[in-house]
Amino acid sequence: MERGDPCTVSLLEMGAHSGTHMDAPAHFVRGGIGIDQMPLDTAIGSARVIPIRDLQSIKTAELARHSIRRGERVLFKTHNSDHCWDTDSFVEDFVYLSAAAAQYLAERQVRLVGVDYLSVGGFRADGVETHQALLQAGIWIIEGLNLKWVRPGRVQLICLPLKIEGGDGAPCRAMVRPMGRDTREKEL
Repeated sequence: MERGDPCTVSLLEMGAHSGTHMDAPAHFVRGGIGIDQMPLDTAIGSARVIPIRDLQSIKTAELARHSIRRGERVLFKTHNSDHCWDTDSFVEDFVYLSAAAAQYLAERQVRLVGVDYLSVGGFRADGVETHQALLQAGIWIIEGLNLKWVRPGRVQLICLPLKIEGGDGAPCRAMVRPMGRDTREKEL
């Protein structure tokens, strides 16, 4: 418009797994469904923010204490939320979901898993195995959440990915609203 044009039109170029995004089964499962086939209630509704103390990975023993149930949406708040988002550099030693813990969640048939850094699997360990365990079980993944200001407990989750036909993933906008009196949304 500064040149006299009637409007501004931007061009975006990015990967499907840029920033806060969701992974579809097609990301790691041959013949898996794409992001456009995700039922909307997968990422809209009650969720639980679970604090994780381990500074290396999310392990089965820590998950067992939380009585995770079938159909739950779980968001893991780790050391990542306090430290990884304060730098523009990629943090290689982020807290990730171990392959054994991913299998544990698959056995419990959770609906969705959200993590507070750019991958559910580790940079040096369990990257492929963790993704495969979750996605083969039909568990949708949100990666790149910043849960720094979100308290553990029950929240209302709203997360909608771009509807990319057959997409293995898509950028999304995610927010939570606490259950109870304070109903102000917090973008993740």
